[in-house]
Amino acid sequence: MVIQVKSNSGNNSKAMEGTQQKLDANVLLLGAENVGKSALTVRFLTRRFIGEYGNIESIYSHSDRIDGREISFNIWDSLHPQKSDADGCISEKQLQWADGFILVYSICDRASFNLVRRQVQRIRQCKAKVPGATPIVIVGNKRDLKHRRTVSSEEGTLLALSSDCGFFEISAAETYHGVLLVFHELLDLIREARAMKKGPVGLKSIVRSMSAVFGRRRTD
Repeated sequence: MVIQVKSNSGNNSKAMEGTQQKLDANVLLLGAENVGKSALTVRFLTRRFIGEYGNIESIYSHSDRIDGREISFNIWDSLHPQKSDADGCISEKQLQWADGFILVYSICDRASFNLVRRQVQRIRQCKAKVPGATPIVIVGNKRDLKHRRTVSSEEGTLLALSSDCGFFEISAAETYHGVLLVFHELLDLIREARAMKKGPVGLKSIVRSMSAVFGRRRTD
């Protein structure tokens, strides 16, 4: 079973885009140690689950065809320092690079959930001056270990709703489908954010064009 909450900004981005060009999506995975970020990434890339990883920070590239459109995912599987600070240890470079964010915590580790809360605040504060929404999906991982749960589904849902993020509670160990939903939801949010940025510019361009046409007619 997968628990899902959609962001309030989730409209139909497919109709908003209108083009079939290749789309590049830079995805930054954030979260504490041992919450399953790398397992989530590898499950998405290969459909296989691998439980043990070293402390390696990597950027993966993966191409797929979704709804008839070629999508190129660039996935930055980040490391989190053991001594974390209050702002969630997100660098300016990461914030500028990412088109969307996947914030992962373990439902068995309350400290990892508290870190995700801080990371959401950090991203929202830094992106507040940027037009359009900032795509974020929060993931509660290790649902297969719910007998060891310390973070309830309701807490994850409430955090996502209060910060306008998507939310999934999944088990990367048990199912590929839940992981796929996470990345596809983030892709939809990235599409919508780009459409929002293009919208006002496109409208202004149309207004300028119409003004120019009618202005010429008045002077002819």
